[in-house]
Amino acid sequence: MAAEKNATAADPFEAFRKMRDTYLEGMSKVMIEAVNTEEYAQATGALLNNYLTLSAPFREALDKAMIMALEQFSLPSRQQVVALAERFTNLEMRLDDLDAKLDRIVELSSAARTATAGVSHDGKRAHAEDAKSRKPTGRKR
Repeated sequence: MAAEKNATAADPFEAFRKMRDTYLEGMSKVMIEAVNTEEYAQATGALLNNYLTLSAPFREALDKAMIMALEQFSLPSRQQVVALAERFTNLEMRLDDLDAKLDRIVELSSAARTATAGVSHDGKRAHAEDAKSRKPTGRKR
């Protein structure tokens, strides 16, 4: 049993793992310190700016070629899809506004009917009470 514990406890790669972990930890600290400097930010910005400047003509040529290919296949371009989406959004907003206005009209109409019904019932009651309270005259019809 003691031999089995010694066999499993003696891992020949343990020293390499510790060395690897120590190396990665040290490199991680160095890289974090390097990336968090102003010089690194300026260098990265300059590199990105140069890349975008140099790739702009190629990108424009690719965009033109793509538009021509899409036209050949009778497919919409990105700009056309975006314009259509904007128009649909505008229509949806207008429909929402109309829906809100119709809801308000129905609400006001219901309130007006309720108010009118209350007045007409009160008016009928008042007319009936007036008729009861009148004293009969001696005339016969």
